[in-house]
Amino acid sequence: MASFLSVASSLLVGLILAIAPWTGLWDANYLIELHPTVRALALSTFTRGWVTGLGLVNLLLAIQ
Repeated sequence: MASFLSVASSLLVGLILAIAPWTGLWDANYLIELHPTVRALALSTFTRGWVTGLGLVNLLLAIQ
């Protein structure tokens, strides 16, 4: 049961991290509206790609 939960959580986190940076929710985050520097960093393609890469690593771990 513990291994199933580990795989399921890794799969879920991987999917969220791989998809979330490219949706409108990422752009409309009200927490970063007040800080222009943090907003610029969060909306950069480098940061989005980095978060997506973490998601893909989680997906690969879930598959193995």
